[in-house]
Amino acid sequence: MILPTLVDAHCHLDFPDFDDERDAVIDRARAAGVTRMVTICTKLPNAPRVAAIAEAHDGVFWAAGVHPMSVAEHAPVTVEDLVTLSQHPKFVGIGETGLDYHYTAETKAQQQDSLRLHIEACRRTKLPLIIHARDADDDMARILTEEYAAGAYTCMMHCFSSSRALAEAALALDFYLSMSGIAAFPKSKELRAIFADAPLDRILVETDSPYLAPPPNRGRRNEPAYTAHTAQIGAETFNLSLDEFANATTANFERLFWKAA
Repeated sequence: MILPTLVDAHCHLDFPDFDDERDAVIDRARAAGVTRMVTICTKLPNAPRVAAIAEAHDGVFWAAGVHPMSVAEHAPVTVEDLVTLSQHPKFVGIGETGLDYHYTAETKAQQQDSLRLHIEACRRTKLPLIIHARDADDDMARILTEEYAAGAYTCMMHCFSSSRALAEAALALDFYLSMSGIAAFPKSKELRAIFADAPLDRILVETDSPYLAPPPNRGRRNEPAYTAHTAQIGAETFNLSLDEFANATTANFERLFWKAA
């Protein structure tokens, strides 16, 4: 059987959850038709480890930034730090960055400053921004829009599970919405409706593994091979065959993450 070609646009292969079988996890992804993966560094001191995983595996690329929940843990990131990392041949995006007021609202000012620095790095490198957004929709929409008016950049709304208003604000800037396992949960009807109303050429698929495994693996450790389960739900959401949805989202990935094309 010929499998559709898929891309896991956002995973965390450096996390200890995969330490015992990282090579096997990547092999299973390929066997499921997931030919490319972007593994995300969320703390810059971990960048050499994440880069080494990308270097060791064909089809694995990486991105780096400071996760909004971690902005108070280390010295502030600089634009120059991110630009320097971007010189790596398999470095394809800036982030994840963003705003998370769910657990770390006390650092919201630092998060906003960090987000703006990441956006400036995107402008300088022409690489896409990778956004994490939770319980901060109004500030997120405002900052993304303000910064876009100051100078265009491209962006992926990673693991999108926010409001319709934030989706519309992002799509108005020609940004991309990424479907994770959350979109496949039975109770996520409203979220699937937001995706269904978005242009197909602005949709990506990801796992965010090891988190958020889609059915039938919900509650277990997620891994890039499970991109196929979320893609099946995406195909149904857009009334397409799995092949058609896979082809569309792969083309979208290559347009946005041009260094991995």
